[in-house]
Amino acid sequence: MASGWARCSAARQLPLRLTVGAFFLNSGLSKLGADEATAQRLQQFAATTYPFLGKHDAQKFVRVLSAGELAIASALLLPVVPAAVAGVALTAFSVGTIGLYLRTPGMRQEGSLRPTEQGIVLAKDVWMLGIGLALIAEGMNEHR
Repeated sequence: MASGWARCSAARQLPLRLTVGAFFLNSGLSKLGADEATAQRLQQFAATTYPFLGKHDAQKFVRVLSAGELAIASALLLPVVPAAVAGVALTAFSVGTIGLYLRTPGMRQEGSLRPTEQGIVLAKDVWMLGIGLALIAEGMNEHR
């Protein structure tokens, strides 16, 4: 019975883990070869909300960001990583991007949570939060 539940649970997680994992894999790989201008642009954007991120070299910032995204991709794509662990990693990352959305000027319409044209890029990351929380819940359910 327990192995049947585990297979059912894994089957439910598969679409979530594959789609988000592939997204993170692509994002992390694309940042590996970032040029100096791209690295500076990404770092400056992040540092407007999280000033401590501006204290390091831009290339190092992008390497760390890339490594983080690749680690999350691995956690999502490797079935040996428990759902709750993958969910915590994804949730933590998405909270950071939602923080960028909420705190960066010009991302939201005045007095609203609705995104501006520029804000859609970050506002859509709310789906990552939902998937991360779903994986955490699924992982907790697996241990019952």
